[in-house]
Amino acid sequence: MNGNTPFVEAFAKANQTREKARKKPYKKPQAVRELECMADAENARKHPNTPVKYLAKCTYRDDTANGLTKCIIDFIRFNGGQAERINTTGIPKDNRMQVTDIMGHSRTIGSIEWRPSGTTKGSADISATIRGRSVKIEVKVGRDTQSEAQRQYQASIEAAGGIYYIARDFESFVIWYRSKF
Repeated sequence: MNGNTPFVEAFAKANQTREKARKKPYKKPQAVRELECMADAENARKHPNTPVKYLAKCTYRDDTANGLTKCIIDFIRFNGGQAERINTTGIPKDNRMQVTDIMGHSRTIGSIEWRPSGTTKGSADISATIRGRSVKIEVKVGRDTQSEAQRQYQASIEAAGGIYYIARDFESFVIWYRSKF
């Protein structure tokens, strides 16, 4: 010990652990910056009577699954395609209820159950039509990998003549998009 109380040492150790786990700061890729310019231009086109300096700047990030999905959908739309997010989340059913015991204390009993979604198992995150072609895009960020149901869905899309792409970051998606379309 170096004269500190056990509490101070425990706090210092916890702080060191937190510092080691800190992620690198996000550095916005060039493709995302270009998308922001496209979005600002589209915003100016939609609002021709508003001076550009009064329009809010559009911001994007591609370091989360939601952020990457938004980048891809907007990029496809700005380039004349149609794209939409497919929600495959189930529906929550709340089985909880509030009860009061004989002592007058109130508590919640029961739980929330999830009913499965009506969508096809393994559906892609984004469904798009680009220049007349059906395109399904699965978004995977970090260590995320395809499930067996997603691999089967990919095989069925490709067997039907559709295009299936797994997007891991926005820059590689833009390179793929420009080479394909």
